[in-house]
Amino acid sequence: MNVRRRHISGIAIAAATALGLGTLSACSDSASAANTDKFDVVAAFYPLQYLAEQIGGDHVHVTSLTKPGQEPHDLEISAQQTAALGESDAVLYLKNLQPAVDDAVSQSEVRTKIDAASLTTLEKHGNEVGGHAASHDTSKNDELAGLDPHIWLDPVRYAQVAQGVGKAFEKADPKNAADYRTRTAALVTKLDALNTEFKTGLADTRTKVFITTHAAFGYLAERYGLTEEAINGLDPESEPSAERVKNLEKMAKADGVTTVFYETLVSDKTAKTIAADAHLKTDVLDPIEGITKKSRGKDYFSVQQANLKALQKALGSK
Repeated sequence: MNVRRRHISGIAIAAATALGLGTLSACSDSASAANTDKFDVVAAFYPLQYLAEQIGGDHVHVTSLTKPGQEPHDLEISAQQTAALGESDAVLYLKNLQPAVDDAVSQSEVRTKIDAASLTTLEKHGNEVGGHAASHDTSKNDELAGLDPHIWLDPVRYAQVAQGVGKAFEKADPKNAADYRTRTAALVTKLDALNTEFKTGLADTRTKVFITTHAAFGYLAERYGLTEEAINGLDPESEPSAERVKNLEKMAKADGVTTVFYETLVSDKTAKTIAADAHLKTDVLDPIEGITKKSRGKDYFSVQQANLKALQKALGSK
């Protein structure tokens, strides 16, 4: 066993000391749980956990900092998680999505730090994304604009991240490099096929505009020639202004929008209120930030296919 990994990191000890001796024991247990005879990977949240598992196969032991059903944007890191992070071989995270994770990673001594945001391109998105010229929308969308972290919802960008993760695994664990390379290629092939499904399935629809609770689907909208109109900006917990709600109702009527989409990990109250006022339907469009019993699928691919069906229904696929 690597001597480095027999010792709890200084950060973990400091965190445990701050919480008392009782917590020190818990931190030690958590750290040893990550200290296996496999390539130990800590993933920040589900889409990155899924990549690590698919690429690593039997060679990796993957743990996620974000529990199923937990909203990843709001994650706080526990002392136990800090300890496990310090004892892992690699951490896979997405910078600027989870500030607490960014802080923990920057202080950690983990050898391999993989920032998914550095493996593809990020864009600034507001609460309207896509090619739609919304002349009836007078709200200042740029005020809510920021770098959009939701790259995994675009199969093409997600494939780029997968390739980068595969190369990082090869470098960090060279004895299993050939297997990582093979598994990465297989995953990219599946993502290419998913991209084709979306491209074909959304090519001919009655409308190209859809409404969501928060701006998670901007990359997907741009990829397939759609326009996402989000009730909120990139923050799923923010509240829309009265002007924004009024503009959404006008836009829905002008563009033949039938459905307001909400998601599984955030309250559907706002979406249902707006839908009722505008005489629209509601449905689920899942940002796949975690898999729960409410998810329409058991993994990334099955939930994405459910998302495609929901979009086809709402947009009027011909």
